[in-house]
Amino acid sequence: MAGLVVSGTQVSYIGQDCREIPEHLGRDCGHFAKRLDLSFNLLRSLEGLSAFGSLEELILDNNLLGNDLVLPGLPRLHTLTLNKNQITDLECLLDHLAEVTPALEYLSLLGNVACPNELVSLEKDEEDYKRYRYFVLHKLPNLKFLDARKVTKQEREEALVRGAFMKVVKPKASSDSVAVSPECHYTPLPSASRELTSHRGVLGKCRYVYYGKNSEGNRFIRDDQL
Repeated sequence: MAGLVVSGTQVSYIGQDCREIPEHLGRDCGHFAKRLDLSFNLLRSLEGLSAFGSLEELILDNNLLGNDLVLPGLPRLHTLTLNKNQITDLECLLDHLAEVTPALEYLSLLGNVACPNELVSLEKDEEDYKRYRYFVLHKLPNLKFLDARKVTKQEREEALVRGAFMKVVKPKASSDSVAVSPECHYTPLPSASRELTSHRGVLGKCRYVYYGKNSEGNRFIRDDQL
């Protein structure tokens, strides 16, 4: 089969633009494969992966896998890489992995929106990434490596204490919220001053409290003006 590379128990089917796992791949290799590399394809579904019941390593980098990703039960799988896919719901993924991959020790999610770092957004920083690591370790405490970085003793301790609170909650759109017209630009000025053709002054009440040594009336008079 074109594109298929087999070396012992390692099976590679890279860069074939396949949208699903070919049936014959599982039929021919599923019974002996311990390492399967399906990177640089167009996978949106992992249907057919159940034929690979003895997998220990699974490489799925650079595909189109999203939040509907479903893995079969893989009790021996210790390494999983999902770099550069389309996963946004971190908690859903971690709950699923905890259920179907109990032996998982190496996980990489770089390049997904669910993994907050500068690879996906310049707005994210190291603190965002730390919180993400604590939350992942809270969900998957047996991990030894996360995103090619070794899990430290300190991270485990932090995850044990704070990991459950590191979840990023996205606000849901409320039906009661009022839609803002794209033509209505925000301005910090009071409403009376927003019209460009209006020349009225905008008055506001202000109260000053003076704590100086001189009297309130003379605090702006210099000695040479007396």
